[in-house]
Amino acid sequence: MHGTLKYYQQEASKLRRQIRDIQNSNRHIVGESLGSLNFKELKNLEGRLEKGINRVRSKKNELLMAEIEYMQKREMELQHDNMYLRAKISQGARLNPEQQDSSVIQGTAVYEPGLSSHDQSQHYNRNYIPVNLLEPNLHFSGQDQPPLQLV
Repeated sequence: MHGTLKYYQQEASKLRRQIRDIQNSNRHIVGESLGSLNFKELKNLEGRLEKGINRVRSKKNELLMAEIEYMQKREMELQHDNMYLRAKISQGARLNPEQQDSSVIQGTAVYEPGLSSHDQSQHYNRNYIPVNLLEPNLHFSGQDQPPLQLV
């Protein structure tokens, strides 16, 4: 019984030392309590920090590249949608004038996840689409702004 008690006391002491060492290490990593470190320990800490910074930068660059790739794909989808809508508008412009006044295709718009933008527009052939979008007086916000570019 006495041996078991001594074992647990040693384990508790060892765990307290480990906790203290980890707390000191964390303080050193954030630049605190550096006065007790010698040159070799400071050099070792600097190397660990540089490795950590490199991993953080690498992960950040990986995420940025994924975001750029996503945005480029999205740009292509939006350009495709824009071309499709322009074609729909030009189709509507070919209607005769009395049809243009009453030509709103009626239906219900429901977003279908998983469908491409072209499939969505094919699926929405019954949406409300005003044909008089070709009026020259229409001005959309952001129309005069130059397109965004990645630098």
